[in-house]
Amino acid sequence: MQTRMQTRASVKWIDRIIIAVMLVLGVAMLLPFAWLFSMSFRPVAEAYRMPPSFLPPNLHLTNYRAVLDSSVPFLKIYWNSLYVAVIVTCGQLITCSLAAFAFARLEFKGRDSLFFVMLVGIMFPAQVTIIPIYLGFAQTGLLNHPIGLALMYLTSSFGVFLVRQFMLSQPKALEEAALMDGAGHLKIFLRISLPQLRPALSALGIITFTQTWNYYFQARVLLEPQDAMTLPVAMDLLRGYMSEGNLSLVMAAMSMAILPAVLIFLLAQRLVIEGMAMSGIKN
Repeated sequence: MQTRMQTRASVKWIDRIIIAVMLVLGVAMLLPFAWLFSMSFRPVAEAYRMPPSFLPPNLHLTNYRAVLDSSVPFLKIYWNSLYVAVIVTCGQLITCSLAAFAFARLEFKGRDSLFFVMLVGIMFPAQVTIIPIYLGFAQTGLLNHPIGLALMYLTSSFGVFLVRQFMLSQPKALEEAALMDGAGHLKIFLRISLPQLRPALSALGIITFTQTWNYYFQARVLLEPQDAMTLPVAMDLLRGYMSEGNLSLVMAAMSMAILPAVLIFLLAQRLVIEGMAMSGIKN
């Protein structure tokens, strides 16, 4: 009995230590965001104040107004990023779920080999394929158009893998029963498989949105005019326009740029964790 009590006490202390470590790590991860938003409300004269403080003495919205009133079309660029992120997210939810259903539930010759070849594509960085994509876009007139950036990522090998793994963890009894009743594969996918994929598709949607929102290299190469830029590229433009040392204005622009991705993740982080966790389980 005494040994059990000692074991329970040891477990409680271990749990407390883990919680304390996680709290410290969580605060450390939030500090850069707190500093970012704090700097965005400061006048430029206080940007390099020593010793630094995380709480601004006054909440000034002048920096935000200056960003919106600048010659850089910030609102148009903001819309471009939202436009591309929404199209890519919707496209991947459709194509990845359909491909995952085919790889997980359908039997056809060369299925596993084709799936392996698709996974190989994850290993290649964007820098490897950007030249042929650039030349192809130049020939088709998609260069310097946000829709061209969106068309590049309407599907994803990672997304197919994520949804397929989740689908393999789901029972096949209902699908087999519907197949015996004469239902087609498309009907089975829409009526039975798709409703069960909510956690995986939620995780994929959030991951895809935040990843697309932060694309820099691809947008830097394919989108040159200011009216066609997305926010990651515009950050460089704003930093140059606001002149060296005007840190508060750049921080205000960055605060507005990261806000949608942060809000989406905070509102749906449970779905991300659930989808990622269940995607690693296989019956």
